[in-house]
Amino acid sequence: MNLIKKTKWAALSLLLFACQNQVESPKTEDLNNFQFLEITIPELQEGYKNGGWTIRDVIAAYSNRIDAIDHSGPQLHSVIVVNPDALAIADSLDRVAPEQRGPLHGVPVLLKDNIDTKDQMATTAGSRALAGSMPLQDSEVAAQLRAAGAVILGKANLSEWANFRGQMSSSGWSGINGQTKNPYVLARTPCGSSAGSGVSVSANLTLLAIGTETNGSIVCPSTANGIVGIKPTVGLISRAGIIPISYTQDTAGPMARTVADAVIALGPLTSQDPRDGKTAANRGKALKDYTPYLKKDGLKGKRIGWFKAAFGTHATTDSLTLKAIAVLKAQGATIIEIDQINERSTGAHSFQVMLTEYKAGLNDYFASLGPDAKIKNLEDLIAFNKQDSVELKYYNQAYLEMALEKAGLDSKEYLDHLEALRKGSRDNGIDKVIAAHQLDGFVAPTGSPAWSIDWLNGDNYHVSSSSPAAWAGYPNITVPMGDVHGLPVGLSFFGTAWSEPSLIEMAYGFEQATKARIVPTFRAWDAE
Repeated sequence: MNLIKKTKWAALSLLLFACQNQVESPKTEDLNNFQFLEITIPELQEGYKNGGWTIRDVIAAYSNRIDAIDHSGPQLHSVIVVNPDALAIADSLDRVAPEQRGPLHGVPVLLKDNIDTKDQMATTAGSRALAGSMPLQDSEVAAQLRAAGAVILGKANLSEWANFRGQMSSSGWSGINGQTKNPYVLARTPCGSSAGSGVSVSANLTLLAIGTETNGSIVCPSTANGIVGIKPTVGLISRAGIIPISYTQDTAGPMARTVADAVIALGPLTSQDPRDGKTAANRGKALKDYTPYLKKDGLKGKRIGWFKAAFGTHATTDSLTLKAIAVLKAQGATIIEIDQINERSTGAHSFQVMLTEYKAGLNDYFASLGPDAKIKNLEDLIAFNKQDSVELKYYNQAYLEMALEKAGLDSKEYLDHLEALRKGSRDNGIDKVIAAHQLDGFVAPTGSPAWSIDWLNGDNYHVSSSSPAAWAGYPNITVPMGDVHGLPVGLSFFGTAWSEPSLIEMAYGFEQATKARIVPTFRAWDAE
C-alpha cells in the first residue's frame, strides 16, 4: 500500500473513531477538581489515621469520579464495572483497629479483568464469550490484596484476551467494553493489554491497579499513560486464577503513579502458592516489603547497560533518552552501551511457546469455571466468536486458531522451542551480557509516544524494549522520563531474575531526580 493510500486509511480510521465515540473537548479544570488528585498511599493512610476522611469517603469519591470521567464526560472506557460491594468493604475496613491494619489498608485497587474475583463481578478477559462468567474462587492476587486491606474497587478494561487473540488488534479494545482512550489525548492509544489499568491510574480513577504482562502489557500502558509499572520476575506473584497466555512468561504486577506506591504494593502480592508451581522458585528470594530499597541515591555506583537496539528509530524518543542517560550519569551511575542482548531467533521461539501454552492454559482455565460454564474449551471460544456480531468486526482470531492446532506440552516441538527460548533469553541473553560487563541491570526507553487509535490497521509501535525481560521471565520497571508534546514516555530498568531490589533502587533514584510525571488533561486532539 503506498503512502497516499495509507494516509487515507489512517484518516478514515481516526474519523470513524471520533464519530463513534463522539469525542468532544472537556473542561480540564472541572475534570481535575478532585479531592484526592495525585494522592499517594502514605498520604491516603495518614488521612485515615488523623480522621481527615474515612475509607467510605474515599471509595465513594473514586466511584463518583469513575462515573463522571470514565462512563461520562471524556468516556475513557477504562473501567468495565465498579464493585457493588465496594462501599460495604469500605465500611468493614473503617472498623478495623489501627494495630490490625494491613499495608494496603483502605487503598482502592482496580484489577485487570482477566484476574478472578469471587464476588458479584464477572471475569471476562474483555470477551463477550465470558460475559457473566463468575469464577468459583478468588485468584491468589485478589486474595492477597484483600488480606492486605485493599478495597477491590472494580475491574479494568483490557485489550481482549490480553491482546493475543488475532492480528492487527487495537490496544485497549474489547468486545465487552469498547475502546479505552488515552487520558492525555483521547484519540490516541492507551497501549498494551493492561490498558484500562494504566488509564485508570493515570486519570486518578483509582490509586492503584493490577495489570498482567506476557510481553509489554504492563510496561507499555504505563509508559503511554505516564505512570510507573512493575513487571516482576515470573514466579514472584502467583498466576493462579488469572486467565493465561503463557505459563513461561505471564505475570501480574502493580501499576501506580509513583515508584513508592508501586513498591508498597509489590510485597503484599508475593507468595508461594501451590496452585502455581512457578512460585516455588521464589522461596528465599521474595520479600514482603520492598520499601527499604526506595533510596534517593539508588543510582550511585550502579553499572547499567544502555540497550540501544531501538536507538535511532524515533528522534524525539532518542532526545528524551539522551537526557535520561545524562541524569543517570549525574546520579553516579556508569553507563555501558549494549547493542544486542538476545540471540536473534529468541522471539520466534517465544511465539511458538506462547501458542502451545495458550491452548493448554485456556482449556485449564475454562475447566476451572465448572460444568455450567458457557465456554468449555478453545473450540467453543473460536465458534462463539465466529457467530458473534461484534467480536470479529475489526480484527481476526488468528492466534486462537494457531493455538488450537498445537500439540500438547509433552510434544518434542514444544520442548525444543522452550529450551531454545530459555537459552536464548537467559544463558546466552541477559545473564551472559550482565556477567560479561558486570552490570546491575539495563536501561532503555520503554516506548515512543502514543500513536493514534486505528481500528482498521491496528497498533503502530515504533519503539519497544520489553522483549528481553519478557522472554526471560525477568523483572522490568518503567518510570516516566519526559513527554513529547504532552504525551508521556517512560524509561525501563530491567535485569536478571529476582533483581527487583536493585531495579527499585535505580528506578526510584531516577524518579526522584527527574519528577517527570505529568497529570493528564483529557485533550480531544493533539492540536489544542
